[in-house]
Amino acid sequence: MTPRMTCSALKHCQRVLLLGVGLALGAASPSASAVTTLRITHFLPAVASVQRQVLDPWCDELEARSGHEIRCQIYPSMQLGGIPSQLPDMVRNGVVDIAWTALGYSAGRFPRSEALELPFMLPAGGDEGSRIAWAFTQGPARKDFADYHVLAVHSDGGAVFHSRDTPIYDAADMVGLKLRAPTRMASRMIDALGASAVSMPPAQIADTLAKGVINGASAGWEVVPPTKLDEVTRYHTEPAAHQATPTVTVLAFLMNRQSYERLPDKAREALDALSGEGLSRRFGKAWDDAIVRVRAKVKNDPDQTVITLDDAAYNGMRDASRSVTEDWMASREGGVDRAALVRALEALVEQKEPALE
Repeated sequence: MTPRMTCSALKHCQRVLLLGVGLALGAASPSASAVTTLRITHFLPAVASVQRQVLDPWCDELEARSGHEIRCQIYPSMQLGGIPSQLPDMVRNGVVDIAWTALGYSAGRFPRSEALELPFMLPAGGDEGSRIAWAFTQGPARKDFADYHVLAVHSDGGAVFHSRDTPIYDAADMVGLKLRAPTRMASRMIDALGASAVSMPPAQIADTLAKGVINGASAGWEVVPPTKLDEVTRYHTEPAAHQATPTVTVLAFLMNRQSYERLPDKAREALDALSGEGLSRRFGKAWDDAIVRVRAKVKNDPDQTVITLDDAAYNGMRDASRSVTEDWMASREGGVDRAALVRALEALVEQKEPALE
């Protein structure tokens, strides 16, 4: 197996970037097929589950399945510059071939897909949420992705409220708190529950919390280890297993259309076989594994408290945030029929195992 190429220095990263999707001679023999190097970037550290549990093994399988016609060059932690909200533009403009990004970080870019992040819309859990997210973005929300070749769309398993000094048992405990929000919909939900939302990417959460600028954060369990969120919070509030999650962060693995179209046939077939609903659920299952692992670690720490919402608290939060969904549905910004999107999404959620349109 060809060793994974890594990017250890910025100057090296820049030199590789200038090469584009390069063709290099295979080392096995003079007649070996040319190799296409796919540049992949994301916003989390290389130690995060997304790279170790999904991207690295996926790249190994892609290389093997393509007969070594494809290799990956992964740039974690925004090593190529820019900020997470710019990742869709980096893919569309060909700066990179593929990016793993959170749709909500680029507010307004994927308007139809925002329905997935509405309060208490999706079930908690990566696998089930990802199955729904893939179906919805390939069906009712497919126009959001006209500029991309979509490899996967998945859920982060759902929001958890992590707080430093104030345990959150119900909406009343949130009044007056400043909480980090990952997306525009999460911001509206947090505001509706009586707290004040502060938008920021994961990398800034721990430092901002430590300085007392915010009191807590809305973030999935998977984000806790790479951001060291458990070192600056003590309380973690989550929905019960039978409850919908307060909100989700929807993540997508997007590819530049031209990069996809110019792949050799065998390489494109390998990529197709390893993407789509299967890859979306693969991401989701990795998130489920991380949820179990991280939650257990936090729960076993005597200095930490995991709080599960009881039905009364859950219903109170859901009712208090209902206006967020109603206002979103009433908007016709950009000519998008948001009410129809919500109805379509609710139908997919009811199906449990949704089929594509």
